[in-house]
Amino acid sequence: MNQDIKKIAIVRLSALGDIVNSAVVLQFIRQNYPHATVTWIVEEAFSAVLQNAKYLDTVHTVNLKKFKKEKSFWLLKEEYKKLKAIAHFDIVIDMQGLIKSAIVARILGKNTHGFDKNSTRESLASFFYKTNTAIAYEENVISRNAKVVADALNISITQNMLEKKEPIFSITTNFSLQKEKKNIAFVIGASWPSKIYPKEKIADICNHLQEESYIIWGNQKEYEDARWICEHSKYAKMAPKLTLDELVSFISHMDLLIGNDTGPTHMAWAQNIPSITLLGPTTRRMIGETSKNIGIKSPSEVNILKIDKTDHSIKDIQISEIIHIAKELLYNGI
Repeated sequence: MNQDIKKIAIVRLSALGDIVNSAVVLQFIRQNYPHATVTWIVEEAFSAVLQNAKYLDTVHTVNLKKFKKEKSFWLLKEEYKKLKAIAHFDIVIDMQGLIKSAIVARILGKNTHGFDKNSTRESLASFFYKTNTAIAYEENVISRNAKVVADALNISITQNMLEKKEPIFSITTNFSLQKEKKNIAFVIGASWPSKIYPKEKIADICNHLQEESYIIWGNQKEYEDARWICEHSKYAKMAPKLTLDELVSFISHMDLLIGNDTGPTHMAWAQNIPSITLLGPTTRRMIGETSKNIGIKSPSEVNILKIDKTDHSIKDIQISEIIHIAKELLYNGI
């Protein structure tokens, strides 16, 4: 440890699932640097999920997505001025490894740490760092997160520590759920259509498990699919409309979550809730896997350097496999 480090900045701008997976490092930073303040720089659109992250002192938002959309150099200048105004950190850790995140890190301070040129998709990012971490890009993202922070701060974050982590987020909302049956949440949306498990099969799973099944939705299309599932299974019901903060708390009340490879599904791992993640065009590299957080991959081959968004093989995952693992998690506690 470096006792001179009092102010730490973490740069992880997006996206939701990546931010959730990255936030696990906060508890280990606090264990080793109990008196340091930690600031997280994040895209404004995703900042809400960090408001109740444990051991995080400050969230600072940027709006680079708006600049990219509007191509306004005035907006870029304003973002630069906002970053320079807080540039007083002893160390800045870029957990994202993109050129844009590396530039943000460099604006915040000279003592920057990130991935080396062979450990990220955008190798030019490494030129903005004072020190760097070497870890294969193919490694699990959570292991990569832990490694880059551990190297930056000269601390240890082992696989055993990750498996025994405490929940990452505080529960801020209580939900009154029935206790006669198990409570299962289903995350039916995703950023690409090819990452979405068919709604017909979700309804079948609800009918087979015969437990209290809550269908989580976040937009109009997901709302319509959730309604369809509820109409085709007497065990399914609509989850309430939830903010990001409420979503974390709602998932934290569940006995099991089943979902596509997307941010809300990652929240189950973050909160130590049993989960099944369904993977089509992506791989287990993207998720936290433990004895109670299981990934089921479709039969397709995946090139992580060139993801095929037209790979709809997720539909080939067998309902029977999901039901078998769900019952093990619900009743046998594997």
